[in-house]
Amino acid sequence: MKIKWLGHSCFIIEGNDRVIIDPYITGNPSATVKVEDIDVDIVAVTHAHGDHFGDTIEIAKNARLVAMYEIVQYAAKYGIEGEGINIGGSIKIGKTEIAMTTAFHSSGFPMADFKFCGATAAGLVIKSGKTVYHAGDTSLFSDMKLIGELYEPDVALLPIGGRFTMDARQAAMAAEWIKAKITIPMHYNTWDVIKQDANEFKRMAEERGAKVVILNPGEEVEI
Repeated sequence: MKIKWLGHSCFIIEGNDRVIIDPYITGNPSATVKVEDIDVDIVAVTHAHGDHFGDTIEIAKNARLVAMYEIVQYAAKYGIEGEGINIGGSIKIGKTEIAMTTAFHSSGFPMADFKFCGATAAGLVIKSGKTVYHAGDTSLFSDMKLIGELYEPDVALLPIGGRFTMDARQAAMAAEWIKAKITIPMHYNTWDVIKQDANEFKRMAEERGAKVVILNPGEEVEI
């Protein structure tokens, strides 16, 4: 399996299927690709905010959308076919299984003037050869220990930016609790308000026994 960071919270997983998570490309100052160059089987979305839902409508025209039920219903207004799930549920598409976990964050569609509810934010566990836990936007919460125990992820993708999510110190504790084989930081340095030192996160997390891999936008790691 290969995991490529496209900036912010957007990743492409090349496993048994090609999966893009939170496809925020247009308007993303750290994006390294163009929307028209993305070719995936599955579009997985953690919540409805613009820096996560992003280019879902365009990319999902040629892929299958997996997201919170309300997000899938919204996308259907644009002719997008998808599979709605909810926290605690899972679905198998192709050779990939996606489970939805708790995240503590808000969710709503800025592009619809917040008149359309995105329900609650979520995390996603994507099993496509290896198992990847994408925490979405969230605070630190103790049930991350259960997520680690239940799904035994090979990779944890954790926000470290602070202000809208947990910061580097909290994420270091999350990495310890989840016990993934490697942890990759995300959702930081896209703008000044979420500026963080990824190397400081790495130091704190590795002091707690986690292994951290820092990617630059456009870089990938093979698991």
